[in-house]
Amino acid sequence: MTTTTSNYPIPILVTGAHRSGTTWVGKMLSSNPDTAYISEPLNVLHRPGVFRAPVKHWYTYITKENEADYLQPFHELLDFRYHILHEIRSIQSWRDFLRMGRDFHVFFVGEMQGQRPLLKDPFAVFSTPWFAERLNCRVVVTVRHPAGFASSLKRLNWPFDFRDLLEQPMLMRDHLEEDRADMEATQPGDIIGQSALLWRMIYRVVHRTSNLLADFKVVRHEDLSLDPVRGYRELYQSLGMDFTSRVEKTILNSSSSENPAELSKKKTHSVKLDSRANMDNWKKRLSTDEITRIRQITESVSSLFYADSEW
Repeated sequence: MTTTTSNYPIPILVTGAHRSGTTWVGKMLSSNPDTAYISEPLNVLHRPGVFRAPVKHWYTYITKENEADYLQPFHELLDFRYHILHEIRSIQSWRDFLRMGRDFHVFFVGEMQGQRPLLKDPFAVFSTPWFAERLNCRVVVTVRHPAGFASSLKRLNWPFDFRDLLEQPMLMRDHLEEDRADMEATQPGDIIGQSALLWRMIYRVVHRTSNLLADFKVVRHEDLSLDPVRGYRELYQSLGMDFTSRVEKTILNSSSSENPAELSKKKTHSVKLDSRANMDNWKKRLSTDEITRIRQITESVSSLFYADSEW
């Protein structure tokens, strides 16, 4: 397949499991005016004006074997080519119309000012090698304590259907075949079991990938929460970005102790939170038995990221 030559600056991909802080990290990195924030092109509900390729599964796996459906659309996205006719045909509500205006503005400013594209997309986490090798992305992966991840999904009552992974033969072949029996055995209402298993699979792949790719940055949500300014300053430096006083002010505003310790369920994507207080919310939300179960399911991988004392 032939693709057009693209001249966009080196893109950034912020990924990791959903509910692991990808939105916060993406928003804080895009507080630099040289960066354009583009949200979740691999979300199955993404807007076609932003990304024209259809996405059938959560956590779609992209490799050179199936890239024909995705490579050119991603080049167009990173070139800030907004597909306005695709978007107009898909509009079904005023909310869609307003979102079109927002997205068009992001793409217009990004193209006019030559901004650096920043893709915030947790659903790209299994495909990070492809993004790095084929789109030249600098990859930032967020990791959140498995109990924190599970407690967030429990609070929001967000189950996960493993058919989205089981129905991707190449993903199963390359990374998840050893988990097939566990996925097939999960129960529909068991959010704790589902989230622990999903966390284990995602971050096992992340750990393996981090040893294979250069310019692959793994950041713990907890470390950023404890000292946001220092953590983001280091992240900015690693990405070759300017950490300005405006950026620092934005970070402080997002993580201040004056912010709520827990977000409303109606504001699941807000980034204004008391970052330190939020770190331990899972200890109040989960029972001792639930915490023990999460640790048992994830121990083989969680020990690579978290010490015993952090349980």
